[in-house]
Amino acid sequence: MIDWIAQADRIRLVAFLVAIVAFALWEALRPRRDVTDRKRRWTGNFGLFLSGAMLVRLLIPVLPVAFAVWCETNGIGLFNTVTLSRWLAIPLAVVALDLAIYWQHRWMHAIPMLWRLHRVHHADTEFDVTTAIRFHPLEIALSLGYKMVIIAALGANALAVVIFEIVLNVSAMFNHANISLSPAVDRRLRRLLVTPDFHRVHHSADQRETDMNYGFCLTLWDYLFRSYKSQPEKSHQSMTIGLEYFREPNEHRLPALLTQPFRSAAQNKESGVQ
Repeated sequence: MIDWIAQADRIRLVAFLVAIVAFALWEALRPRRDVTDRKRRWTGNFGLFLSGAMLVRLLIPVLPVAFAVWCETNGIGLFNTVTLSRWLAIPLAVVALDLAIYWQHRWMHAIPMLWRLHRVHHADTEFDVTTAIRFHPLEIALSLGYKMVIIAALGANALAVVIFEIVLNVSAMFNHANISLSPAVDRRLRRLLVTPDFHRVHHSADQRETDMNYGFCLTLWDYLFRSYKSQPEKSHQSMTIGLEYFREPNEHRLPALLTQPFRSAAQNKESGVQ
């Protein structure tokens, strides 16, 4: 079982690396918008990602897959207490986990203390595949803890957790990628999946748009819970990405990214968010 868990983690890592390289190349070949200051942003974004990975390893040594195995062994959670086909329980668990991440995302915006952490992600003034990994280490740790609670409540099968982790990672990189899709393809895809144009609205500097389109994988939840906005007020090429504060170039450096949640927005620019 330990070997299987280790192999699942390796598969997830390979999927992550393949996806981020593939979308970075796609961005270079068919960009949706012009991106500036890539070197400074990418250095900070990758530094933040690695800092989060190290913190999680220190604080939460148990991987979600191993935790799912432990829950299954001890009969913990809904799917471990009801009689249900494994091949029905797995897709149900994946969909339920996606719903849980949707609500986690909404709460990160709605609760001021959580927003302080999450705004590090939204303070990126460009929108590309590295924005998908730009999360404060404390948010990553909280997110993993939340995910563990949901896994325990659902009794999610370990295979379902592996599938969900891969889907979540690849979906996040796809919908943050600065890639150009034809309007027809985008229109068809967003009936089910979050596309880059769908999610870019959420990264608008206009808070009315920032508080919409929370989904990471399935668009269903935004349609169902009335948080869907089809297009930004401005065009995708001319819309302003990021927050109206923390826009200075030095804010993309790792030290500034790590301390940003503990600094008031008023220290940088006038803002209604403190």
